[in-house]
Amino acid sequence: MGYIKSAALEETGYVVLDSYGKEIDPKEWLDIEYVDWKSSGDTRFAPLASAKGEIECNGFWNHQPPRTDKDGVWIPEQTEKAPTLTERALEPGSNVGRCRIIELQPNTYADALYNLHQDDNNRLNPDGTGWVVRSFFNLTDDKDSFFVLRENRTDPSEETRIALPAGAQLVIDTQRLWHAAYHPGDAPRYCLITSWESGPELDAYIAKYNGVNKVESVPLDQETIDAAQAEQERRIAARAAALAARGQKEVLAMSEA
Repeated sequence: MGYIKSAALEETGYVVLDSYGKEIDPKEWLDIEYVDWKSSGDTRFAPLASAKGEIECNGFWNHQPPRTDKDGVWIPEQTEKAPTLTERALEPGSNVGRCRIIELQPNTYADALYNLHQDDNNRLNPDGTGWVVRSFFNLTDDKDSFFVLRENRTDPSEETRIALPAGAQLVIDTQRLWHAAYHPGDAPRYCLITSWESGPELDAYIAKYNGVNKVESVPLDQETIDAAQAEQERRIAARAAALAARGQKEVLAMSEA
């Protein structure tokens, strides 16, 4: 039978929506509670919705009873402080699973390439239901930052780099695409990440905000790309060697983040 998926994501695995043009009080992401939860880089997360309405970030399958990343329970003490962000997550009307704000500390382009990962979005997701994807709503004005997307983790020829100014809105099949954010500077980047179930509601939302599935990559000189690619390969090889010395193998597991 297969899963219900959005046609807009079929070709490239992502869509970029119209930028959100309204002001949001930074207190909505600065005054809520964060927990340490490592993803691709030095990160913390502030959950708005979780498996049981608790301030934690575990995959829903790690709870009892285990279930897929759908039907998230909103956390009142968090959503009351972030009403606009909660409204944005609910706007499409599609089923919401995990919903949280990520705080990412500054990194390098080489860091981003090494931290490229795929998400574990559809574990226990019943066949015939909507495929879970993720939305990214950039909150801080990170004009020099960009999202890195690849079909193949180690192939730079397949890379798309998407700019991340305040208000940038992306919907990505993060179980398909390897992804991470490059964020230079001296202050954290904040972004709202929401798990959405694919279906007619999400399709309508993508159409409403004029989603496009191909954008021109943020320019980057070839010398920088080559140097970061070499560093990615060096770090991957070093990790594999360290694991081999312990009698272990590299396992490219999907991230629960």
